[in-house]
Amino acid sequence: MPAKEDNSRLAWSIGLGLAVLAAALYLARGGEGAPRTVAAAPPPAGGPQFLGALPREAGLPVPDGREERRRVLAEQVRETDQAYCSYLEGSKYPHESQPAARNPDQLYPNQPVTEMNPMRTQGGGSSDTVLLQTSQSRVYLAAGETVAFSLRAVDAKGQPVPLVVTRALAQGMTYGASRPTAQVSLPFADDGGGADPVANDGAFAGVLAPAQTGLAGFHGTIRTEVRYSAGGRSGFALFDVIYTPSLPAAWTGKVREASENGSLVFHLGLDVRQAGRYVVTGRVDDARGKPFALATFNEELGPGPQDVKLSVFGKLLTDGAPQLPLVLRDVDGYLLRENLDPDRLLLPRLEGKVYASKTGSAKGFSDAEWQSEERSRYLAEYGKDRNAARARLAAFDPGQPLPRSACAQPGK
Repeated sequence: MPAKEDNSRLAWSIGLGLAVLAAALYLARGGEGAPRTVAAAPPPAGGPQFLGALPREAGLPVPDGREERRRVLAEQVRETDQAYCSYLEGSKYPHESQPAARNPDQLYPNQPVTEMNPMRTQGGGSSDTVLLQTSQSRVYLAAGETVAFSLRAVDAKGQPVPLVVTRALAQGMTYGASRPTAQVSLPFADDGGGADPVANDGAFAGVLAPAQTGLAGFHGTIRTEVRYSAGGRSGFALFDVIYTPSLPAAWTGKVREASENGSLVFHLGLDVRQAGRYVVTGRVDDARGKPFALATFNEELGPGPQDVKLSVFGKLLTDGAPQLPLVLRDVDGYLLRENLDPDRLLLPRLEGKVYASKTGSAKGFSDAEWQSEERSRYLAEYGKDRNAARARLAAFDPGQPLPRSACAQPGK
């Protein structure tokens, strides 16, 4: 009986294996007539969906390289055009005759230099409660000129803090093996006299006149150190001036005006003692006192009587239309000493009004732009860069108009 059962089980296993094999062969041939099954959709992910479903017929967007190239070329056109137009506009007046608005830092050379800083104490520290107001009448000092210094201590609210000047010494700055210069003591007072305009206001003033001291022959930087006490602490202040001990030239006092090549020119007489390159600057106001132009002279001069010309360019006059007559004021200058320190010998300054023009009309002044080899050369180079940039853009995208020039020059 057991042998019969074993034979039955073997037959059943063989039959099952044949059935499975037949089913596999049937499916491998395509399963014709077999029912199709639909796979179940996978469950949605539990996390956030960072990327949406892709379109059925389109892939990821491809960057447009052509548009980026056109953007770069258009930017080159704008940059080169701006460089050309900026130089064209900025160079229509010569270097020696510029609008006052372009040089605001040079319009009032004789105004005092004022500062306010935390009080500097001995040992390199500073005070958090006391501020020091300082002023000096000038930085450059020609032979025979003087400079005034003043200082006042105040608190955070601007109220004066009692101050006492304990010492003030001026000395020329020397370096290396140079011998130290003499030390000059300066009196400071708050008495309403000399350089101090108001007595007992807490501001102390002193005057340095190098020509009247042991520093008369020194050429270079003179430093004045003022030691004081304020708010119960000791402090110090430093004042520097650059001094010229001898005059390379002197003004004769003769001034005249002329209309030359469509411009207004002021002629100033100068008696030159030391030949070389002289740089002279004058300020020109309109009839109402409004700064109009900065006139500069920069030329080589030989010894003897010479003529310094300060010009107001014709087109600057016609463009600006100032109220006439014009007034020349605050003229200063120096002899340039290249590769030397100090690099200049100062002329005596002409402070305030120097000359009032007799010209009452702009008639006869030229409205032509300044022309020179330098300007033509620079405009040619800037124009070459601009034209090349425009040509590249036109060749890349001939169907589109080129950007309009910022200076809108005909044919540009």
